[in-house]
Amino acid sequence: MTKFSKAFWVANSVELLERLAFYAVFIVITLYLSNVWGFTDIQAGIISGCFSAGLYLLPTFVGAFADKIGFRTSIIIAFTLLTIGYGSLGLFPTLLESSGLVTYGDKTAETIFTGLQSSSLRWSILPIMILIVIGGAFIKSVISGTVARETTSENRARGYSIFYMMVNIGAFIGKTVVDPLRKGMGDQGLVYLNFFSAAMTFIALIAVFFFYKSAKTEGQGKTFRELGRALIKVCTNARLIILILIISGFWMIQSQMYATMPKYVIRMIGEEASPGWYANVNPLVVFVAVNFVTSFMKKRTALTSMIIGMLIIPVSALVMSLGNMIGTDYILGLHPIAFMMIIGIAMQAIAECFISPRFLEYFSLQAPKGEEGLYLGFSHLHSFFSYLFAFGLSGFLLEKYCPDPKLYSTPVEYAEATSHAHYIWFVFVGIGLVSAIALLIYGKVTKNLDKKKIAAE
Repeated sequence: MTKFSKAFWVANSVELLERLAFYAVFIVITLYLSNVWGFTDIQAGIISGCFSAGLYLLPTFVGAFADKIGFRTSIIIAFTLLTIGYGSLGLFPTLLESSGLVTYGDKTAETIFTGLQSSSLRWSILPIMILIVIGGAFIKSVISGTVARETTSENRARGYSIFYMMVNIGAFIGKTVVDPLRKGMGDQGLVYLNFFSAAMTFIALIAVFFFYKSAKTEGQGKTFRELGRALIKVCTNARLIILILIISGFWMIQSQMYATMPKYVIRMIGEEASPGWYANVNPLVVFVAVNFVTSFMKKRTALTSMIIGMLIIPVSALVMSLGNMIGTDYILGLHPIAFMMIIGIAMQAIAECFISPRFLEYFSLQAPKGEEGLYLGFSHLHSFFSYLFAFGLSGFLLEKYCPDPKLYSTPVEYAEATSHAHYIWFVFVGIGLVSAIALLIYGKVTKNLDKKKIAAE
């Protein structure tokens, strides 16, 4: 530990708390928006899609501002905004409940939520979520930047391994907290979950205020004008944009772990479903398998590794669909939908091991020579596009094939309405197949173009 500065350890510790707070809320964000605030599946999908997309687009620009005002000030601003944001997500429904606009019942009640479905008060959530997006964007840029500044060439690899370990530990714990609260308190547990997240970010704020101090304060960022020009360059580079859109197909399926899965398993299995635990299969498998997969593929090209991952991902969606078609007999103590969902999520994690470690390598090869660093700043545009569209698509699919049970008066009516719920996953099988084939074609076309360019020189 003596090899790293105090600022390094404080930054990594608060990163763990921030990830814990984020994933506790994010894993059930669409449930929270629908069950507590009364948004339809489509509305909840669009709101949460814009929310998560913003978290991937803003950090590059916010990072430039953070370089100007200093990392310590930036982190304090970030955790202040996050604490206010998460606290407000819990406080507003609580205040509305006390005013009689929101009522909760127990899990067996015929109506658990009433009040905001037709109220304009629902839209007061938008400025709250904007606060969380801005705060989260600061964290994404500043904490990773702190790791870079507080390490040397000798210990940087170890420093980033510690950073990613903290990210995964926080994500794992955050998702674990969700199910006990939801099962014990029903929809009201989704409200109190936000107070838990606010407490975590407040603890992080106090830690930064008293313990974070870095001697390395020099700014190294670009101006907003430079970043704007870089974004335009990326968006007008056909080769890079096509690659980003193809890889977005993978992330559109991967993001269904948050967009579709929680509502799907609860509506199809019942309140005993544990979406938080199912989602934790992903970081667990990545943690166990990523080093093995990376070593196994080290002699293969980045494109080969990515293609293998892209071929796995549509199969994972197909596996998820099987739970609704293989009967109702429990498998190893799990409902068949839960069992197949866990297998599908594990397969997605394996696909991620093949794709994520090699994507930046391959992306940099497609950028113009000498401008790799400039372009890599926008390498996560695939997450922006995929989250923006994936959550909205999820809302439409849920409303059509796996609607809210509160809309139906009898179990028989609801069973009929959800008889084809697995069709949702067929859509993502198609997206995955198209993406995998597109990447194969992309690889061959770009390889031929590069050969012709070399021959011409």
